[in-house]
Order: sequence, then structure tokens, then C-alpha cells
Amino acid sequence: MSNEITVKEALALPGAKFVDVRSESEYAEATVPEAVSIPLLRDEERVSVGAAYKHEGVDTASALGFEIVTPRLSGMIKKFQDLRHDGPLVVFCWRGGMRSKSICSLLESIGIPVFRMTGGYKAYRGYINEYLSGHLLHRTVVIHGLTGVGKTEVLEELRQMSAPAVDLEGLANNRGSVFGQIGMRPQPSQKMFEALLVRELVFWSEVGYIIVECESRRIGRIILPESLAEAMRAGIRILAYCPIDKRIERIKKIYGGESGENRAELKAAIVSLGQRVGKKRVLEFSQMVDAGQTDEVVEYLLVKYYDPLYKYPSQPDQDYDLSVNTSDIRKAAVQIKDFLDHRMQPQSTN
Repeated sequence: MSNEITVKEALALPGAKFVDVRSESEYAEATVPEAVSIPLLRDEERVSVGAAYKHEGVDTASALGFEIVTPRLSGMIKKFQDLRHDGPLVVFCWRGGMRSKSICSLLESIGIPVFRMTGGYKAYRGYINEYLSGHLLHRTVVIHGLTGVGKTEVLEELRQMSAPAVDLEGLANNRGSVFGQIGMRPQPSQKMFEALLVRELVFWSEVGYIIVECESRRIGRIILPESLAEAMRAGIRILAYCPIDKRIERIKKIYGGESGENRAELKAAIVSLGQRVGKKRVLEFSQMVDAGQTDEVVEYLLVKYYDPLYKYPSQPDQDYDLSVNTSDIRKAAVQIKDFLDHRMQPQSTN
């Protein structure tokens, strides 16, 4: 019999390799981060077995499931054999039922040790909800600034320095502006975003604080949990600023630079602003993009649209705990890290 393990025990297991044996559509919606998909039943097969269970009972459903799975068992076993070298295997299905029980029993019978996560993905989802529903234990540092000042690049540099930087836009696969989806992969589901977020928060829990970019509650179609939004509102405020030419240069890189790799996506993003800038301006901008005059288009959108919208200062401001010139991303990150190393020192108990 396989070893049963709780969600928290599984997540704390060093080097654990999670295996999701649910159907491909269940896996695609959301799963444990970095879990491997080895579906016991495919989508249409799961429907058939479910119908058999409902109308004819558990014995008939089990027999049908066995008949469906048997021809491909050898291939599935080979996948588990290959994965076992990556770390201890943790298998789960929807709620720790027949799918995970049957495959774990089979694997144990042929000498492949596995853990079965009790409660399955449903229990894991409960853990995520519980974590995010409470007050976050992390202090939060929030980097503010106009579009294009390099907030994401600063976060990446801080992370390279082992600082607790969490790229919310990276987790959401969206930059949170008209340029949001350009050059990005499709956004994850809300559930998957929350799973990725909790993994980051747990990873940095011992540090005691996280560094994030200022966001509204919505990033594309993803909604930030209220607990995180609350922590951000109460967080230490850092202002990032730099000259307009640097901002234009960074925005251009988003859509492929001079090569115009993502030019079609840029034009689609401009069209989405039609109600705000007018159809005439949209047509003019589209023609300018086709002609390679992207600097002028980006500058207009920044200066005439985004800057008035966000109203961040373009120079040092005393309303912030720290103001940083991000013309040089590396220098800005070092300045922020030095500031936080001093600011976040544990308070003396004397």
C-alpha cells in the first residue's frame, strides 16, 4: 500500500515530484506548480466511467476503467519509472479517490515507491484558499512608478541578488497595461495564479518580507487576493523614475525592438484604446507602427495617456520612503537592496 501524505507534508518533502493523474482538462485548469501530467483517464473516458458509475454502479465503472486503462499501462509505468529518479513521487487525483489509489497500488506492487496525497487536488486547493484568506505574515515593499521605468527589470535584478522579489506580472503573464499581453504566454487560470503566488510567499516566508511592483487588484483577467492587496496598501513605498527616452526604449523591447517581432500585437493593443484616444488617432498610430515610427507612438501613449492616468512623480518625491533613478537597473537594484538590508533588520529586544 502506498504511503499517504498530507498536502503540507507533501509540499515540505525535499525534492518531491508531483504527478497529477487527473484528466488533461483538469490539469490544464490548475494543478500543483511543476506537477507532471500522467492522466489515468482522458477527458472523454472520464465522462464514460462517470456515467457508468451513476447508472450501473461502482463495479461496472471500475471494470470499464480497467478496460480503458489496461492497453496503455506499460507506457504509464515507464513514465513513473523515469520520474522516480528526479525525487520522491507524490501522486494525486481530484480528491484522493480511485484514480490515485489504483495507480499507487499498481506502482507499489511492482516496486516503485510513491506517496499518495490525501484529499487530492481538492485538499491542495483548500490549503491555498486558507493561506490566502488570512492576514499575510510578510511585510511588503511596493515599487511604484510610471509605465516603462523598469519596475519589472528591477525586480528581476533584485531576485538575482537573492532578495525576496515576487514578480506578480510574471506569475500572471500580463504586464497590466495596454502593452500587457504583448509577447507574453496566455494567462493562467485564477486558481493556477494563486497556487504560483502561494509557492512564492511560502518560499520567502522566513525572510519576513517581499518586494512587489504596485498593481491594481486586476492584472489582465487575474484578480489579486485581498490579503495581498491589503499588505501592499500598508507597505513600504519606493518610487522608481527615469527619463522618457529610457522609458520608450524599454517599452519598445516589449514588442521585439527594431525587428518589430510583436508589431501586430502592438497594433491590436492600440486598437483597444479606441474609445479613449479616438478612431482617427488609432488609425494614425497603426500607420506609424507599420512605417516603423514606434518611438513617437510609444511616447504619445506614455506622456498623453499613461502618465496622467497613474500620476506618479517623474523625479524624487518625499512622499515615498525611497526614490530611485532606474536609468541603470543594476545600480537601482543595489540601492534598493542596501536600503532594505538596513530597514528590514530585526528589531532589538533589549
